[in-house]
Amino acid sequence: MKISGFSMAKNAAKLYYPVKESVMSVLPLVDEFVFALGDCDKDDTTREQLESIRSEKLKIIDTVWDIEKYPRGMEHAHQTDVAKEQCRGDWLFYLQADEVVHENDLPIIKSLCEKFLSDAEVEGLLFKYMHFWGDYNHYHKSHGWYKNEIRIIRNLPDIHSWESAQSFRKIKNFDGLLYRKKEGSEKLKVACADAYIYHYGWVRPPDLMKKKKRAFNINHKGKEAVEAMENKQKQKGIEFDYGAMGKLPVFKGSHPKVMEQRIKGFYWGNQLNYSGKRKKSTPKFKHDKIKYKIITYFEQLLKKPLFEFKNYIFLKR
Repeated sequence: MKISGFSMAKNAAKLYYPVKESVMSVLPLVDEFVFALGDCDKDDTTREQLESIRSEKLKIIDTVWDIEKYPRGMEHAHQTDVAKEQCRGDWLFYLQADEVVHENDLPIIKSLCEKFLSDAEVEGLLFKYMHFWGDYNHYHKSHGWYKNEIRIIRNLPDIHSWESAQSFRKIKNFDGLLYRKKEGSEKLKVACADAYIYHYGWVRPPDLMKKKKRAFNINHKGKEAVEAMENKQKQKGIEFDYGAMGKLPVFKGSHPKVMEQRIKGFYWGNQLNYSGKRKKSTPKFKHDKIKYKIITYFEQLLKKPLFEFKNYIFLKR
């Protein structure tokens, strides 16, 4: 049995992605790791960070992003497919550049890949998520934050990255362009991995979080639309703010060891609002809205997700 890791990114280092830590977290598990590296800016050091890992398992593929050809975030899915197509393993472990795996989970993941290797009905493995917010001590579990996602798939040609690369679907006779097309696509049949993905996509200094959001929005909405939106926010005096963090759950577990140095480098605590009160100037996130607060309340009361979109078919194994 062989396992390939794969990922993609552009300007990951300058936007404060833990890209090096992400790759390193699964290197002990995989036989190879394929990374599709986009045409980064001159001041970006993603390549240098990846090359500093000094692993023969790591293969870097140079790519050029085209958001006109792949709009609405589909370039993310396309780049993911570019990396996937170079993988040779029986199982393919996908990590986004802000996702990290805990070393304690690696033996569990390997044993499950071995267990299901001959079970052709299992097309992927479903992981639980820990979404950190603002710093490394607080996280979100409110409605609207996905609780599970597919991160290991079989190496089958009909399985493709889907929409904006958050997940995967089977798409027969795929045209290689419309990654958001639902017609003709099939949800994967998956088993539970019983392991976590540690998601650090919302742990950055506020100024870099603003830049990351801008890059993300441009990939989804185009530069002109984003500039118009930014002008409106500027007129209203709106700046990026993580909001009131005082009521968020506090993380009491351990982070992956590969994150140790990055966590020690945390420096923006004085820019965060650790009270339970949101400032009037802070724009509301999805989880701040009354509708989602009510749903979250009942989810926690009933101890089960409500109105949850599941991009998979869960198999009891």
